[in-house]
Amino acid sequence: MAEVRYTAGRHFLQIPGPSSVPDPVLQAIGQATIDHRGPQFAKLGLKILDQIKQVFKTESPVIIYPSSGTGAWEASLVNTLSPGDKVLMFETGHFATLWKNMAEKLGLEVDFVPGDWRHGVDPKVAEQKLAADKNHEIRALCVVHNETSTGCASRIGEIREAIDRVGHPALFMVDTISSLGSIDYRHDEWKVDVTVSCSQKGLMLPPGLGFNAISDKALEAHETAGFARSYWDWDSILENNKKGFWHYTPATNLLYGLSVALDMLLEESLDNVFARHDRFGEATRRAVEAWGLEVLCQEPEEYSSVLTAVLMPEGHSADELRKVILEKYDMSLGTGLGKVKDKVFRIGHLGGLNDLTLAGTLAGVEMGLANAGVPYKQGGVLSAIEYLQK
Repeated sequence: MAEVRYTAGRHFLQIPGPSSVPDPVLQAIGQATIDHRGPQFAKLGLKILDQIKQVFKTESPVIIYPSSGTGAWEASLVNTLSPGDKVLMFETGHFATLWKNMAEKLGLEVDFVPGDWRHGVDPKVAEQKLAADKNHEIRALCVVHNETSTGCASRIGEIREAIDRVGHPALFMVDTISSLGSIDYRHDEWKVDVTVSCSQKGLMLPPGLGFNAISDKALEAHETAGFARSYWDWDSILENNKKGFWHYTPATNLLYGLSVALDMLLEESLDNVFARHDRFGEATRRAVEAWGLEVLCQEPEEYSSVLTAVLMPEGHSADELRKVILEKYDMSLGTGLGKVKDKVFRIGHLGGLNDLTLAGTLAGVEMGLANAGVPYKQGGVLSAIEYLQK
């Protein structure tokens, strides 16, 4: 049996998801499982289905699946589209690419706009693409709100305005897997048709729940969608949700945790949650600048408040730095994915995080840079602290 070595203190999980799960949520998940067909569960289900709408900022239904975010991606596509339909997607990073790959595997025709992984979706390019589609062959426009691999957040409200300017009827689908509950998002105001999300990021839960927030327009598309579907089908779920139930066995204990997490978010207020994340993003970028390193995202309007991806100096390995930091300081940072593998490390600053946790995270990075022999300037932590004290 492998030796288990005790490490004093608490592990710093500073990847951009799964985020650290707060103790009240963990305690809720640990409660005894109840009958998912009984009256006690119905009360829980109705409470959650009402509160989750507030986080998406919608009056429309929100579907909750026992699934990963990947499952929620698939649900968004198969419930609204048909094989052979054309969709417009943008290469903003690793996860946008994975969603595109899924669409192609399902049999959709994807117009995938290339990108440099250092910017979000350009609303002007979206407008040009839709304006050129005179016959309205594009059935859906799919965008990742916060690209977890790069730290670039696309401007969803501006993309909505671009769609409206050209009067294109395409469905608007948005992945908020790493942004929901951390960055301002407005499903109804931005007229999003399907918002995709999951549990292990801003909602401060373990992995295991996927979400589709759906508009009336999406429900209309669902009536004629041609994909075969069973587990992902919205109809039976919506019908059972009216009374607080699901037609299959739901993830009861994760729903306990979700109930508490929603209470926590709404008690703090979403505006305060967003402001807190904005502060942490700015403090982290100030630390990176003071170190003499470079943030991967090149457009200040698109800086993510959820994570910061940091470019390594030429000739230095991000994975080696992450290894040093994990072994010496018991802190996990996000790895580079896809085209930026071993070129960046990602600092997650999302979920149930406070000023002291962020300061400790940045201290671990600064000490790790020194231990790994990465050229940098001292003072990143001090720069962040000076900003946080304001």
